[in-house]
Amino acid sequence: MSSPATELVRLLTVREDTLAVAESLTGGLVAAEITAVPGASRVFRGSITAYATGLKHELLGVDDDLLARHGAVDPQVAAQMAAGVRKVLGADWGIATTGVAGPEPQDGKPVGTVFVAVDGPVTDRAGSAGGGKVAALRLNGGRAEIRMESVRSVLAVLLEQLAGEQTGNERAQDTERNGGF
Repeated sequence: MSSPATELVRLLTVREDTLAVAESLTGGLVAAEITAVPGASRVFRGSITAYATGLKHELLGVDDDLLARHGAVDPQVAAQMAAGVRKVLGADWGIATTGVAGPEPQDGKPVGTVFVAVDGPVTDRAGSAGGGKVAALRLNGGRAEIRMESVRSVLAVLLEQLAGEQTGNERAQDTERNGGF
């Protein structure tokens, strides 16, 4: 079975879509996971690691008032990061991670509080899925485990969005490739 990053690159390649990544707590791990896949250059536009809160506003366009009111660990911040990186890097899809990996709480949020977001093409008249999605996570473990689970989670959320958008032809190709199952 292929890795989530491999499957993601495959699906984006089939769709001829591109991807950009905005990261905070993962510090570049999402981009590293994607670019480890051969052929990722066909779909991966780039990434912005906005670790400092101010950079989320300056580079990604996250609302300053939102950051002041709620801090960087917030579902709306994650959504705006994904939308911002998509716009800034000119990609079809944007994904983002923000949260608290520890060892200390941040902005009143406990260690393990993570938000991952996807921003993509909006729903069209034919009812195609897409747009944005934010997943709230409550992760256990140490700093490294929280960061790696955040990577896995944001890739899974995007894969779910892409799988929901597959056309009948792509599903038929997948079925054929998987022996009819």
